[in-house]
Amino acid sequence: MKKRFSEEQIIGFLREGDKGVAVKELCRKGGFSEASYYLWRSKYGGMDVSDAKRLKALEAENGRLKKLLAESMLENEVTREALRKKW
Repeated sequence: MKKRFSEEQIIGFLREGDKGVAVKELCRKGGFSEASYYLWRSKYGGMDVSDAKRLKALEAENGRLKKLLAESMLENEVTREALRKKW
């Protein structure tokens, strides 16, 4: 799925909303839905751009580590199955 807005843009929209710009006006001007605004606010609310970049890096690292763990567990299970069989 292609993202239309970067973290910097999203945080900029949220800051405008915090300054008092009406949500409907902000959504119309930015070209996104109110649902997107509230989703972004729940995820990025109160963050700086550097915090958002750090969050993205941590999520990527977490995904990589989960994949490594799953591969390791699968390899262990295959080894156990091979050792259970009688040769």
